[in-house]
Amino acid sequence: MLNYGQKVKKQQYKEIWQEYCGFLDLSIDEYMGIQYRLMEEQIKVWTASGLGQMFLNGKKPQTVEDFRRVVPLTTYGDYADVLLGKQTDMLPGEPVIWLQTTWEGGKHPIKVAPYTRAMLDVFKSNLLAVTVLGSCGETQKTRQQNGDRVLFGLAPLPYVTGLFPVIFAEEVDFKFLPPVKEALSMSFGERNRKGFSLAMQQGIDLFFGLSSVIYYVTENFSDSIKSNSSGSMLKKAVHMRPKMIYRYLRAKFQCSKEGREIKPKDLFKLKSLVCAGTDTASYKEALRDAWGIKPLEIFAGTEVSMAATETQTRNGMVFFPDNCFYEFIPEDEFYKELADPSYQPATVLMNELVPDHNYELVISVLKGGAFARYRIGDMFRCISNGGDKSTSLPQLVFLDRVPTVIDIAGFTRITEHSIEEVIELSGLAVKHWIARKEFDGKRRPFLHLYVEMDEKELDHIAISKQILKEHLEVYFTYFDTDYRDLKKMLGIEPLQITILKCGTVDEYAKRTGKKLRRLNPSAFELSEFMKFDSQPDGAEWRCRQ
Repeated sequence: MLNYGQKVKKQQYKEIWQEYCGFLDLSIDEYMGIQYRLMEEQIKVWTASGLGQMFLNGKKPQTVEDFRRVVPLTTYGDYADVLLGKQTDMLPGEPVIWLQTTWEGGKHPIKVAPYTRAMLDVFKSNLLAVTVLGSCGETQKTRQQNGDRVLFGLAPLPYVTGLFPVIFAEEVDFKFLPPVKEALSMSFGERNRKGFSLAMQQGIDLFFGLSSVIYYVTENFSDSIKSNSSGSMLKKAVHMRPKMIYRYLRAKFQCSKEGREIKPKDLFKLKSLVCAGTDTASYKEALRDAWGIKPLEIFAGTEVSMAATETQTRNGMVFFPDNCFYEFIPEDEFYKELADPSYQPATVLMNELVPDHNYELVISVLKGGAFARYRIGDMFRCISNGGDKSTSLPQLVFLDRVPTVIDIAGFTRITEHSIEEVIELSGLAVKHWIARKEFDGKRRPFLHLYVEMDEKELDHIAISKQILKEHLEVYFTYFDTDYRDLKKMLGIEPLQITILKCGTVDEYAKRTGKKLRRLNPSAFELSEFMKFDSQPDGAEWRCRQ
């Protein structure tokens, strides 16, 4: 049986499209037929497992409707004892690999998830679909082939993106920069420097990466070129392919003539730019301008596997029908639960989505997966339930993490508990706080912490925003090691502080009868709240007037 690279070599484009991207040609009824069939198979193995019986207490749902009625919505805490203990005898399928990801800072450092052989087969098929869609355009003919050079800006195993090189090795002879075996022993910065150095020598055809990482590389591209100028560039020229020497000299001349910095597109002619991660929407236009190619956004994760991809039109993502069974919590249902934790939110299915509405994703992993009716904490917006020329299936865009989590650039997940813990550890006299994810002028995300100090404890002590910021950052870094990476690896300033006038929170509650949500209040809610803060935003302020 031919692998992907061999099929491309034989120019079997029609067969490749049908095998990997044929799901885009399904009607919604055909799509739901696949969803129901695979979910009914999963129900049998999941309900028979020890893990399933933890939730079912002897009940044995037979249909998808019964399953949705009987099985509660779940979170990772419901599985933690079994999965963190790797109790394979409790699982619905035999795992062949365990992957991991960040859970919640210092409270729960990691989550792990088991993958069966069947799950990996589906992952492979869907990754190859992404590979096709990344470069095919409207012709449905992939341009990627054996020997293509790949700049890889994703995390290695045991993170889910570490599966990419392993799976590609089975199907196509891509040349990773730097080579995978070398990259495993390198830090993030070392991998970037080595990859860029090799790219300058050999060129690159594909770029897979976390959106924030690609953006960081892009923003620092001109500086990297400058550091390779003059004598150092001449020394490296002996290792460069003639094509790359020509491109470099031409780009340098042309950009000097136009009075602008060299951009990646001046040197590299990418066939495909594939990106993933929180805040991708903030980076896509800048990446398109810099690299001369429209990025293909995908949605993947440790628990959800390879779940969704944009199509050739780059107009929203379509979810793969064979990866998970998908349910969605409408936004109004989410907020009802937020107001009343005892409320059980209703869910809808893929064929019930309404355009221009927001939803929280709920998954049941197929093919022997562990997670059932599992809330991964991601919000999507349905932009179309048919009508795009590339597919008649619903298309969605990733919005962000749910409002109870602040995710900065895909690196750190900050919760209300995280901030409470950091403030307690710091010993600072903070009476009230509000935290919100915001963006700077370059659309880079940061955590904006609005702090009201305790006037009674502070007495006449002056509080500097900079000192407060530095103090809290020490404890954020201690509590959540991923927080450090935002500065070290991406150059992002992850924390900004605004000191509120003492009494602002109580005055707002007294005069409005409302209690402002501490984590991620809406822009409108925050603007209304800030009217009660007459404190000028200076560098320093004394609590007592």
